[in-house]
Amino acid sequence: MAAVRVEEVLAAAEEQEAEKRRSVTVEKELELEFDLGNLLALDRNPAPAAGLRGAGPRREALLRELARDNTQLLAARLWELPAERAGGAGGPLVAQLPEPTFRLPREKPPPRPRPPTRWEQFARLKGIRRRKRTSLVWDEEAKEWRRRWGYRRAGGDPARAWLAEVPANADPQEDQFARLRREKRERVARNELNRLRNLARAHRAGAAPAAPLHPTGHQSREELAHVARVARVSTASLGRFQPRLPKEPAEPPSRGGGKKRRFEPLLGDLAAERGRQLRLLRDMGAKKPVLDVTRAVNKQLRQEEAEAAAAKGKKQSRRGKRGRRQQRVGRSGKKSGARRQQQPQQRSAGGSGG
Repeated sequence: MAAVRVEEVLAAAEEQEAEKRRSVTVEKELELEFDLGNLLALDRNPAPAAGLRGAGPRREALLRELARDNTQLLAARLWELPAERAGGAGGPLVAQLPEPTFRLPREKPPPRPRPPTRWEQFARLKGIRRRKRTSLVWDEEAKEWRRRWGYRRAGGDPARAWLAEVPANADPQEDQFARLRREKRERVARNELNRLRNLARAHRAGAAPAAPLHPTGHQSREELAHVARVARVSTASLGRFQPRLPKEPAEPPSRGGGKKRRFEPLLGDLAAERGRQLRLLRDMGAKKPVLDVTRAVNKQLRQEEAEAAAAKGKKQSRRGKRGRRQQRVGRSGKKSGARRQQQPQQRSAGGSGG
């Protein structure tokens, strides 16, 4: 067994102690500038140029060490702030951060305030205050908590109920289910009209961009898809962290709305480039053209369906014209027959008079 010298043991202990002190003690030539409100630390000390020159493990280790030292200084300053226990003696230690002093730049200007709707203006004029109501209520029929409004709301849709109460001043012969459905359609149309008016008023005020929506009626599928795409990419992450709709594609759409172009690097894999060029030359020199069978069959089916629909529409229009012609001919025949019947009667009356 090799003898262990006392000097080596003491040197190792001193190194361990120095490493422990180094984990919490950092020395800098220039003091760092701190903005504890933003959790920001600015290091004005120049980094060693020899260690940062080139790329390799030495450079990565130097950058990690520099980031670790600055983070330790920032954490030490945070521990100097007054702190208290949240939620009692066993709660976490919470420190109150000071006001930020460093002004962080914005990528885009702050949004303009949205102009108030007609209802908000009326409520402000009358002094009506908005009361917060819970979105869930107890449904006695279903014996469960349901939404107050919308799909599967509490109490159900009166237009779809199996029993409808006839009001006291209503006509007993009137269909109450048809009346409820008609009132629901009118209510939905009125709400949609008010929404479009609010959008038009906001567009005139210059607070919101003009959406491609019709002033009346429902929107088409393309318009709704365009509006949803614009709303998605309007976030700070360009829709990367925006929750998707049930039938929306998994990949978030790009800003332009189309496929993003990807270019291969100029100096890349030579074997892959050679294989790609050989496949291109093989396709160009092939006697039979490259054909996507599935796409061609789908295109042919769509074309046949369109032709069948057009032929069906022409037949229906011809039938309608033929029916109108027969009606006219029948009416004219009746009139001519009536005139022919009147003429012999007139002649017989004239002959008897003579």
